[in-house]
Amino acid sequence: MLFVTRGVAVYFCRMIFRPGNFPGKNTVQGATMRLTESVLILVLVGGIAACGSKDEAKGPSSAAINAGSAGAMEAAKTTATAEEVAEEARDDVDCPADINTPAPPTGAPVDDVVGVRPGLTWEEAANVVMCTNDLLVVKADTTRGFQMQTYGQNIRQGFNARFAEPRVEKSSQQIMQEMQDEAMARGGNAVRQDMQPGQSKWYVGTMGTPGQERVINAAREEWFAEGRNPTMASVEQALNAKYGTPTAVQKSPGQTNLYWSFDPLGRLITETSPLFNQCRGTADPNGGVNLSPDCGVTVAALLVPTTENPDLAKWLQVGTANQAAGYEAISATEQALQQGDNQRKAKEVEEAGKNADAPQL
Repeated sequence: MLFVTRGVAVYFCRMIFRPGNFPGKNTVQGATMRLTESVLILVLVGGIAACGSKDEAKGPSSAAINAGSAGAMEAAKTTATAEEVAEEARDDVDCPADINTPAPPTGAPVDDVVGVRPGLTWEEAANVVMCTNDLLVVKADTTRGFQMQTYGQNIRQGFNARFAEPRVEKSSQQIMQEMQDEAMARGGNAVRQDMQPGQSKWYVGTMGTPGQERVINAAREEWFAEGRNPTMASVEQALNAKYGTPTAVQKSPGQTNLYWSFDPLGRLITETSPLFNQCRGTADPNGGVNLSPDCGVTVAALLVPTTENPDLAKWLQVGTANQAAGYEAISATEQALQQGDNQRKAKEVEEAGKNADAPQL
């Protein structure tokens, strides 16, 4: 049985601009249509800002993750550098991060990505991530999660971390132009990267009862700074030095995939094992994760070269998960939530026996 993360489970707000829908510039009808479209775009700007969850989970501290939510409208009126935006959002981050979760036993598979590993608390992992770069800002992710019954409870199932961006005042014309450009790019299937050289991003999945969530998977993507690209061979060597002998390596002209897979007892899965094709990890922070009780630690890496020189690395993704532990965490969490819900119902029945009105017959 597999637990599979579902895709984005919220309604999307989006606009579609089609060049054929714009009338000629020299007609009254065209002017009227453009005026109407401008009004609609302004309305949609406000509508898009309203899209999102009302019950967004909190992070390591309310100030650290939701900083800027109080007084955000006032802050949006002023410009700020990326460093200033990050400082506002990060609050007080102690580095190095204080980790109280016990380390894995000696001889266990290496399962961390830059210090983030399965088993850490939500707060510990968020602190470690932010300590990897002063510009990284953590935000709870409520747009994806596991297919499970939560009985109305708010479980923090993961968080994203991205580089802070400068805050710039924009006119309505600039906003409309950006929206049109984005819509036209989508319509033409233009490739737009969401990161710049020198930046990184994270997704960390967590599971547990409210307030007790722990990491079950993590993935990071890093784009190497221009002029400082390492060689493909050196990155692969560094990965092997950290994680050991890979279970599988797949190379093509455009990328290199490496996998380290272990069974629940910590034994490396080899090509002769029946679990060889079953226990594979995911390196992409935007990707889902499969969890099976038959698999233990899984680590995956994706290495992509530059277009100018295939021997130089452009970007790297590394993901980790403890599949058996994650599977058990989801089952235990769902069971605990069900027990809590049953207790709530029993208490309501008990109170009803004391305080409920008798029926008029």
